[in-house]
Amino acid sequence: MTPLPQPSDAMTDAALLVAYANGDPEAARTLSARVLPRVLGQATRMLQDRAEAEDVAQEAMLRLWKVAPDWRQGEAQVTTWLFRVVANLCTDRLRKRKRTGVGLDQIAEPADPTPGAAATMQTAARLRALADALAQLPDRQAQAVALRHLEGLPNPEIAAIMDISPRAVESLTARGKRALAAMLSGRRDALGYDDDES
Repeated sequence: MTPLPQPSDAMTDAALLVAYANGDPEAARTLSARVLPRVLGQATRMLQDRAEAEDVAQEAMLRLWKVAPDWRQGEAQVTTWLFRVVANLCTDRLRKRKRTGVGLDQIAEPADPTPGAAATMQTAARLRALADALAQLPDRQAQAVALRHLEGLPNPEIAAIMDISPRAVESLTARGKRALAAMLSGRRDALGYDDDES
């Protein structure tokens, strides 16, 4: 029996996924190390809850391993597929929170030992204000804004994740940013933005 080739950093995500489907566990480790931090980052930004984000990231990766045998290289990027799955899972959890009445302000902020107490409180207040404002946007607008401005993805990739056109992404992000600016404009002093600019 011929030994399987070792996956390398030069292999594409899709090639690693196919190698995993063909029985190479090292390919799964390499692919996980490459994509899991981004998947977890997206989920954390959308949910503002590390434990919940870890659950979503794990579920997304499990779904990826399940589709691996049927993966067709060239049809979609692995990261685009994963971001779409994560966005959908997070959206489902956010909708469930709204139905059960669990507010984002009831979720503990992760502790950061580096900055002082005042800076930590201000950062937490800003994150909470942004999360609260994002939660008030329509789901598609919130998803587009988060993927563009928090995740830093380009519009064509967001379009593939959300299954819409790049022009629709531009429209959603523009409307979402305007709505966020309007919601947060009266809170600049309370959130300490004037202090930053002086």
